[in-house]
Amino acid sequence: MTSARLYRTLADYLGLGMVLIAMIAFFALKTDYFFTLTTFRTIANQIPDAVIIATGMTFVLIIAGIDLSVGSVLALGGATLGLALTGWGWPIYLAVPLCIIVGLCCGAVNGIMVAGWRLPAFIVTLGMLEAARGGAYLVTGSKTQYIGSSVEWINTWGAMGLSLPFLLALLVVITGQFILSYTIFGRSMFAIGGNEEAARLSGIPVAHIKTAVYTLCGGLAALAAVIHCSRLTAADPNAGIGYELQAIAAVVIGGTSLMGGRGAVINTFIGVIIIAVLENGLVQMGAQEPIKRLVTGAVIIIAVILDYYRHRV
Repeated sequence: MTSARLYRTLADYLGLGMVLIAMIAFFALKTDYFFTLTTFRTIANQIPDAVIIATGMTFVLIIAGIDLSVGSVLALGGATLGLALTGWGWPIYLAVPLCIIVGLCCGAVNGIMVAGWRLPAFIVTLGMLEAARGGAYLVTGSKTQYIGSSVEWINTWGAMGLSLPFLLALLVVITGQFILSYTIFGRSMFAIGGNEEAARLSGIPVAHIKTAVYTLCGGLAALAAVIHCSRLTAADPNAGIGYELQAIAAVVIGGTSLMGGRGAVINTFIGVIIIAVLENGLVQMGAQEPIKRLVTGAVIIIAVILDYYRHRV
């Protein structure tokens, strides 16, 4: 790692850390019960599905793409999991792989059309958003399917008050950052996002890498579906609505460039925590839903503006 890149990385971590600390300090002063171990554990156990989806979105944005279908893929994966467990009587160790395979297939379709057919990612993933949501309604009959204890145990296991899904999300973050920092696949993603034509001329299989990234993003959305269902003990066809925007917001707040070629999964993880702290702090302050959305939206807009000027610099 060059000294300039090391400086930028440390600056990103320091900036995000200061924002997070300032936010925690503000809510600790303004509320009576925010600065408690219970609050922090609650936040940690609420964010695993958001962290996993945002990890996949980080990869997509690094290659200068976008995926608007992750929320619907989560819903379709959850619906498939519910059908396999309650409708077909499959054991959990078969139902979960099926759920993830469904997500991988949705992501692969996105990748093939974006990378192979060179269609706009916005339009392709918008179409998948509708198709996957429709599939979730068909599979569930437009009704929430109660799954029960067959998945509930996933969310009840844990250590030191931290749930198994949170520990799994940490593993996904560590693995994702390792891929970006120490593998040819990760370096290729940065090259493609920085200059796709130059990456192609240098011998990088751009179409294959981009297809793999979208496929991985779909698979991670389906993995998040398993966690989401374990928390609700049900498969909801309306699950995941708006998750794609939350994921993009967390990734951008974490410093990943919307223009590609720059990003880190660890920064995205901090971005998810910042949004979660903001939302929980506003709830404890008694803020109504319109105020919560207004403040969260303002934070996202500020992050995008900072990303624009940072890219110019």
